[in-house]
Amino acid sequence: MIIRRPDPALLVLLAATAALYLWDLSASGYANQFYAAAAQAGSASWKAFFFGSSDAANSITVDKPPAAMWPMGLSVRLFGLSSWSVLVPEVIIGVATVGVLYAAVRRHFGAAAGLLAGAVLALTPVAALMFRFDNPDALLCLLMVCAVACVLRALEHASTKWLMLAGLCFGLGFLTKTLQAWLILPALALVYLVCAPTRLLRRAVQLLLAGLVLVVSGGWWVAVVELMPAASRPYVGGSQHNSFLELTFGYNGLGRINGNETGSVGGGHGGGGHGGGWGQPGIGRLFAPDTGGQIAWLLPAALVLLVAALWLLRRAGRTDARRAAFLVWGGALLMTAAIFSFMSGIFHQYYTVALAPYVAALVAMGAAVLWERRAVSLLALVTTGSAGWAYVLLGRTPHWLPWLKWAVLAVGVAAGVALLLVRRGEGRGVRWATALAVAGALAGPFAYTLNTVGSAHGGSIVTAGPAVRGGGGFGRFGGGHGKPGGRGFPGGFPMGGFGLRNGERPGERPGGPGGFGGGMAGLLGGQRVSPAAAAAVAKDAGKYTWAAATVGSQSAAGYQLATQRPVMPIGGFNGSDPSPTLAHFRQLVKDGRIHWFIASGGDRGGMGGHGGDRGGRGTAAEITAWVQGHFAEVTVGGATFYDLTRSV
Repeated sequence: MIIRRPDPALLVLLAATAALYLWDLSASGYANQFYAAAAQAGSASWKAFFFGSSDAANSITVDKPPAAMWPMGLSVRLFGLSSWSVLVPEVIIGVATVGVLYAAVRRHFGAAAGLLAGAVLALTPVAALMFRFDNPDALLCLLMVCAVACVLRALEHASTKWLMLAGLCFGLGFLTKTLQAWLILPALALVYLVCAPTRLLRRAVQLLLAGLVLVVSGGWWVAVVELMPAASRPYVGGSQHNSFLELTFGYNGLGRINGNETGSVGGGHGGGGHGGGWGQPGIGRLFAPDTGGQIAWLLPAALVLLVAALWLLRRAGRTDARRAAFLVWGGALLMTAAIFSFMSGIFHQYYTVALAPYVAALVAMGAAVLWERRAVSLLALVTTGSAGWAYVLLGRTPHWLPWLKWAVLAVGVAAGVALLLVRRGEGRGVRWATALAVAGALAGPFAYTLNTVGSAHGGSIVTAGPAVRGGGGFGRFGGGHGKPGGRGFPGGFPMGGFGLRNGERPGERPGGPGGFGGGMAGLLGGQRVSPAAAAAVAKDAGKYTWAAATVGSQSAAGYQLATQRPVMPIGGFNGSDPSPTLAHFRQLVKDGRIHWFIASGGDRGGMGGHGGDRGGRGTAAEITAWVQGHFAEVTVGGATFYDLTRSV
């Protein structure tokens, strides 16, 4: 067996990516406390680790399958709870994604194309954000790149082994973020069915075998959850009937497409194709002010290069590996972009990290093919056009580096002219023209990425780069040095009340009753826990199954991370899940299993069940009312507590 020595340029790329993503990593604290608390719970309880529970006492799971929590849970178990132990696994995932993408592109398009693809991915702002954050999207991105790479290897020689490995990646992707992992599956299966170099019947059988691997690798955990008695496992967060299948096909599945997401923020009101507060669905969504700076820098270039390369390779045979690569990466991009553009349910800007590797691959592969086929004029046009589009995107942040858009435009135009002058050749002129083209294409996203890694990001909804003018929807929880872009919460909640402001780190700002923020702030942002409140929760916590209970997972997560003791999140993430019921909660209190009930800002401000139950309905509101009517209220460290061991 011949072991190939790693390309020194690749090692430099991976090292630079790691250094970039590790820069001031702890500035974001625990980032999304919702998932950080699940990692802490998994480090303390193998049962919580297996199910992805929010707390080590296993009252309820997060509203996703558990695979994304497993690397973080193992890290916290090995190294203790800290910002680094939670977030470094995400950085490793990001570096691995860059490496796999490089290998997949290099195989048929050369080392230079592989390096360009890896660099484009590493410097995409939303990738730099999510590979430093503890949401499931980072692991899903890696698994999808691995799936594409395996399909491309299978296409070379009709390899059943590689196709089954792709099925394994899709199965693990399902255990990471349910049906989103399968958005690209139809496109990849169709390309294999048409292009694999073997007879049609064998291709169909191979796809069936890969599908079987997918079902087994993604379904074994689902089978355990669905077949296990409900009393023996935690409640399935995000569902209304304690069913993971309901979660998969409802809140996390078709509900995201049609907007009927029962139990979500404003759930059940997003149908009709209007998008609710998540932006207007349509072909322009990915280029809109609040999304364009995340992903769209080279998206037009990727689409143009995809069409151009397929035209140049139109005479290739059915089984041509290079054309198949464009079909696979292009199909993945188009399928994902179409769903993101037209879905009527919850859409967050950071979802677009799924598009980053597809864009990066198509840009690098397309540039390589155009250069080989002497289509330099088109390459120059794409280079200049990308610089012009970057000028538009940078123009949306007029108070942040206002000179940059002009510099990028000048470099892009110069690169286009230089490419036309050198055409195809060798020597210093070609190298300079190539360097100018790369600089013009990457200067804008590179600046946004530096802004991203230099800023703190926390809460459930985050965006990369500086604040933009004209951005709608939720806006950004995190740094950046631009001026506010007038963003607000759907329905009129001001952004100024929660999230991070410039220079702040998660957990540093005081909030209303219960700590940092109440109402929607407690739902979407982090929770500041004062030392006195943390000490009260931790005192005698070993005598109770749950040291405390509070409405909503974000509120519970803050106390759990501050004390490393189980805190029950009543109602799950949105406070709208019927877990626990009032009768069950009263029995737990009677049995002496919960010490404190901590009131949230939403409880005191009339928002009832946090988000989904704004009108004060649901079990969370019932439990809150029962507690307030039967137990004395005390204030500890600015937070409102009820001692459930002492009734009035």
